[in-house]
Amino acid sequence: MIWSGQPQKGLMLRPSDALMIPFSLFWGGFAIFWEFSVLSASGSFFFALWGVPFVLVGLYMIFGRFFLDSAKRSKTFYALTNERVIIISGLFNQNTMTLDIKKLPEMNISTKNNGKGTITFGPSHPMAWMYSGSSFPTMGRYNIAPSFDMIDDAKTVFQHIKRLQREGS
Repeated sequence: MIWSGQPQKGLMLRPSDALMIPFSLFWGGFAIFWEFSVLSASGSFFFALWGVPFVLVGLYMIFGRFFLDSAKRSKTFYALTNERVIIISGLFNQNTMTLDIKKLPEMNISTKNNGKGTITFGPSHPMAWMYSGSSFPTMGRYNIAPSFDMIDDAKTVFQHIKRLQREGS
């Protein structure tokens, strides 16, 4: 084992939140306004019940997705050996993914000023950035390549992988 680590812990904002936060506030605000209006006007039971799923989705988009993302990252572990990249993840069921270092199609790195960064193994769908960390149903259709997400000292880990690729070829 050359390196092991975990993603950043706790609640965090991602680039996708620039779009999701305003949308979730609009959606959730309208759903809550609808439900409040129906309940305060003694509206029909059907309309009161109709609004509940929209309120629940709105609350998930406003608050819940941050907590789910944090919980998923707390159960995610990364390792680098001289032959493989290993990603262990899963909130309820543990999934293990291994990638042969010699056969990685491409690698990309993005880092922040504090040294934290993400190393992506392989190509992603161009719209995948919008859904990273959203945990929203059906967002898996946008191919998000395997990655070491928000790890400490990402540049050093990236250099280790590049060195292992050179030594293996």
